[in-house]
Amino acid sequence: MDPVTILLFIIVILFLVKTYNEQKNQKYKNFPPGPKPLPFIGSLHVIDLQKPHYAFMKLSEEYGSVFSIQLGIEKMVVLCGYDTVKDALINHAEEFYERPNTAIIARTSHGNGILFAHGENWKVMKRFTLSTLRDFGMGRRSIENKINEEAQCLMQELKSYKGEPFENMTIVNAAVANIIVSILLGDRFEYGDPTILKLMRIINENIRSFGTIMIRGKPESTLYFHNDNLGMLVSDLFVAGMETTSTTLRWGLLLMIKNPEIQKKVQNEIDRVIGSAEPKIEHRKQMPYTDAVIHEIQRFADILPLNVPHATAKDVTFRGYNIPKGTTIIPLLTSVLRDKAYFEKPDEFYPEHFLDSRGNLKKNEAFIPFSLGKRSCAGENLAKMELFLFFTTLLQNFTFQAPPGAKLDLTPALGFTNAPLPHKICAIPRC
Repeated sequence: MDPVTILLFIIVILFLVKTYNEQKNQKYKNFPPGPKPLPFIGSLHVIDLQKPHYAFMKLSEEYGSVFSIQLGIEKMVVLCGYDTVKDALINHAEEFYERPNTAIIARTSHGNGILFAHGENWKVMKRFTLSTLRDFGMGRRSIENKINEEAQCLMQELKSYKGEPFENMTIVNAAVANIIVSILLGDRFEYGDPTILKLMRIINENIRSFGTIMIRGKPESTLYFHNDNLGMLVSDLFVAGMETTSTTLRWGLLLMIKNPEIQKKVQNEIDRVIGSAEPKIEHRKQMPYTDAVIHEIQRFADILPLNVPHATAKDVTFRGYNIPKGTTIIPLLTSVLRDKAYFEKPDEFYPEHFLDSRGNLKKNEAFIPFSLGKRSCAGENLAKMELFLFFTTLLQNFTFQAPPGAKLDLTPALGFTNAPLPHKICAIPRC
């Protein structure tokens, strides 16, 4: 290659690089501030990938409630604090409702289901989910009865340990999973049944026949109601419905052990209002202290600190910054549930966050463990019923204690969700 050709080649490359940088700079003009990224890794050096929400909380102190972070080559925007998160997900709902279209999500869900679906597919799947859950008893007495039946099974399982230490993760997960199973399949499994452990692998096959029966003949069936979409939908419902509720219940028992005086107050209210009868949802209005404790368990446990990521559906100007279409958005739930402007003691377990001076239940608008807006959890009402009925049944029948000599730790386990570290507890029968 002669020198002139080489020179021309270099000039073309430099021109293309310059053009690309100009376009890139124009796209991200007035983008939210953030730490300066390094080549190739971006800002990975300042983020603990096991618990990134801690780093995000720290960065918000320096860069404000709307800031950017670059992981690898991808630019993201993090939203911190209740006011900012509400502004985005409620006041700018149409701009912030989408999900990221990343390689990992594409490989796992292919845009199917409801959790990571996009556009019209998500809208159709959400309508189908809500209507189908209603058909199967969501919000009716029938589902309350199913939860109570399962709570009684869980209680009998705990009694079998006769006050001896046991690890509660498997049986609590199984109990909550059985509620989803009963809704979707009309059945339940014994806690020792190996089938429930394999359910995640076979649940897609079970929904295929169900899907073809329920939607046959509808005009949009071939477009949206196909095996892959319905299979991923059931997987989304099963995982979300089991993991978050069961983890919250496990945190609840752990927090009762760590705060025996609070556990006793809850039991006193249960004895006064319910006695030895079966707990009912209608009892909740008469039990403000228990209700406040459950709220505080959800707030303190902070099960999904990062929230499920959102993405901008269009170019948007938000709080003075320009955010391009397709940008990944992290509405940081941990910054909301521990917002000092709304919670007096954000880092402590303090049920009084939800009680007024007269001991009545007090609403707190920053209490959004199920997120906000168009992508808020579709199973919120079911989760609330499960938490109240399981929690009151367990504390009605047991006092929870640590095994002799054990010191239980409130540090969350490493992972995307905040779950308790592995531990054993003792369930002491109250009668």
